[in-house]
Amino acid sequence: MKAEILATHTPALFAEAVARAAELLGRGGIAALPTETVYGLAGNALDAAVVDRIFAAKGRPATNPVIVHVGSLDLAMECAGHWPLMAERLAAAFWPGPLTLVVLRGRRIPDRVTAGGPTVGIRWPSHPFLPAVVRACGLPLAAPSANLSNQLSPTSAAHVFKQLRDRIPLIVDGGECNVGIESTVVDVSGPVPVILRPGMIRADAIHAAAAGSDVLQSAPEPLRDGPIRSPGLMPMHYAPRAQLRCLSWSDENDLRRQLSALGADPARTWVMAHTRIPMGDGNRWPWVSVIPHDAEAFARALYSELHQADDAGVEWIIVEALPAEPEWAGIADRLLRASRR
Repeated sequence: MKAEILATHTPALFAEAVARAAELLGRGGIAALPTETVYGLAGNALDAAVVDRIFAAKGRPATNPVIVHVGSLDLAMECAGHWPLMAERLAAAFWPGPLTLVVLRGRRIPDRVTAGGPTVGIRWPSHPFLPAVVRACGLPLAAPSANLSNQLSPTSAAHVFKQLRDRIPLIVDGGECNVGIESTVVDVSGPVPVILRPGMIRADAIHAAAAGSDVLQSAPEPLRDGPIRSPGLMPMHYAPRAQLRCLSWSDENDLRRQLSALGADPARTWVMAHTRIPMGDGNRWPWVSVIPHDAEAFARALYSELHQADDAGVEWIIVEALPAEPEWAGIADRLLRASRR
């Protein structure tokens, strides 16, 4: 089996792809679909056997829950056992969009989706395709990232095909993802909202939408006293094949000294810079990419650049250290988890 890729760049192709995907998912199949964050591997969230197929295709551990994707507030509330006022406030502020809300799970959500836990993560994407499929098939969709477990998330149909082409029947090409990293996850199942995974929605924006309520930031490691409440909390995640490090350097000589301390050969190293750009000739710095010094543009480019570096076969990826401002928190989280070996 090799995955078929469907285009969506005209209204007719979009409508045909929605119909094809909805038909496949409605009869228990799985498919890779675009969202604004990353591509998701989607299937009927109400059918444990279908969710098992998603886990098998990804090689995903059973202890890692998956997010349920919806196309309306009504469907989100149907998937929840309780829809608190804080969920209502945050959904009103950020949905459709790159925010996942963790709430008490509804009775129809199988254990496989939640890793046996009492809560479920729910998101209404802003990309038009997946919500259109949800409306067409009438099902909430479990849709973790459409990649092999612990590897780089896909932000294009080509990234999905590279990893899953022999494991799934269908990939819908919705173009490059315009957010580029996974959603912000906020747990609203308790008395105080907790940001479990940072993303491109800033913590101060969440605090403002929470109408002055306290908003806590979780520890960077998964909770150890029960099931994990959200994907993306494992210490190592989002990892390229190459070793990744974030470094600061004053000039090219300083960068070269730091690479030497790591045992990294500059000829086998991909440098991702945004402020201090190595400008040597191609023999000295054969792999240099320039990422915009802007958090939103950086996030859109990040996974694509990491995929290119892996495709080039380099041994090291060096990312210039990020600014400490709040808008970079989600990107910093992904790079931290990608750098752990």
